Amino acid sequence: MYLLGIDIGSSSVKASIVDGASGNCIASAFHPKQEMKITALQSGWAEQSPELWWENLKLAIRDVLGTSKIGSKEIESIGISYQMHGLVVVDHDKKVLRPSIIWCDSRAAVYGNQAFRDLGEQACLESLLNSPGNFTASKLKWVKENEPGLYSRIFKIMLPGDYIAMKLSGEIQTTASGLSEGILWNFKEDAVAASILNYYGFDPSFIPEIVPTFSVQSLVNEEAAAELGLTAGTKISYRAGDQPNNALSLNVLNPGELATTAGTSGVVYGVSAEVKYDPLSRVNTFAHVNHTKEAARLGVLLCINGTGILNSWLNKYVGNKQFSYQEMNEKAATIPIGSEGLSILPFGNGSERVLQNKNIGSQIFGLGFNTHTDAHLFRAAQEGIVFSFKYGMEIMEEIGIKATVIRAGKANMFLSPVFRETLAGISGATIELYDTDGSVGAARGAGIGSGYYKSAKEAFASLHKLETVIPDLSGKTQYEEAYQNWKEQLNKNLLCQREK
Repeated sequence: MYLLGIDIGSSSVKASIVDGASGNCIASAFHPKQEMKITALQSGWAEQSPELWWENLKLAIRDVLGTSKIGSKEIESIGISYQMHGLVVVDHDKKVLRPSIIWCDSRAAVYGNQAFRDLGEQACLESLLNSPGNFTASKLKWVKENEPGLYSRIFKIMLPGDYIAMKLSGEIQTTASGLSEGILWNFKEDAVAASILNYYGFDPSFIPEIVPTFSVQSLVNEEAAAELGLTAGTKISYRAGDQPNNALSLNVLNPGELATTAGTSGVVYGVSAEVKYDPLSRVNTFAHVNHTKEAARLGVLLCINGTGILNSWLNKYVGNKQFSYQEMNEKAATIPIGSEGLSILPFGNGSERVLQNKNIGSQIFGLGFNTHTDAHLFRAAQEGIVFSFKYGMEIMEEIGIKATVIRAGKANMFLSPVFRETLAGISGATIELYDTDGSVGAARGAGIGSGYYKSAKEAFASLHKLETVIPDLSGKTQYEEAYQNWKEQLNKNLLCQREK
């Protein structure tokens, strides 16, 4: 039998088919071929149409079924991975009322910060493990305050993956893990966070039915089967946000294990068995995919919004699209560690949680017109992204999560030798690169949730490691000097922000 994994990103929608018996991915497809449109009507805003995700999913599934030559009746179950923290609202007819306010939209931070103060910082951290910040609940508060007519028509709220599952099955459901990423879950009470609902004035009926992350949650209905070329009755048996799912994809399920990604945004994700949180909510703690009240598994997440999007910007506006990303990586590799004094802060994609929800923009320091070239910019950008990871990992260390081994899929920024060697060099951690991605992980998750696999150990028995990157001790001093230079520029910028 075969397993279908779906990954709803903000850049594209990907579908993969995995042979359940061998664990091999036999076909993958993604749409659109260019990055999906993100609408920003104002600075700091970011919206996408949920219908756009659905239309691209139809194309991806059409292609993956065609390439694999697999009949839809051979697909045992479906798993869904999705961009975290987005808000989807629908009416009683399950019609989307407005574009989704997605993960990198920063308009709601003011509401979350006020809630943090009013509810009590310690009370929020002890029960929610986070500030309400700029997460899904605060985005709904923005809708309530700014679009009251639309708000009055809301029947249910969902995360992006819940919306896709609704389109597949007609059922509106969510998970505890998903609610925790929206800061709608009370870990002390192991229930929906009534304190947040009451404070923001939300109707509790907005919250969908809660189903286990791994379970037969619903079945593909006739309408969706006809649209997608699937078989009605196919099980939908797993859903998770992209970062918990990425950790699952890399078999990161237990305390002390870390996973990372570097796509449009960048994430370092560590698993803990203890209730740990950052008092300033610069890194965030959510329920991991295998979290239960009896056996806590909490994911501590560091997110840097400005990651691959910086690389993409350089490709478009510095390279004028004349270079492939591989060529950019090759040019970056010709420049020494530290980019000869050039530093880039990559924070140009909305408010950054690691900077306490400040939006300081991306900045370039030390640019010399007679010294630096496009190759220097390419390297300085990759170093700046890695240094932002290091900055956040220092915060993670403060709450007991130390990186010794980091697992990642060999994709996106990890295709660059400069990027992965810099991360190993500045963190001191060994990096393991695997042949997997979010859609493949979601397929394996579906196999666990449907009972096709008896355990996660069985599901990941075939996970293949491609490469190991050992920290370069000979470059340790240069990496540290470059990082301290970068950090000095960041601290000066943050000081100026505070003085304004």
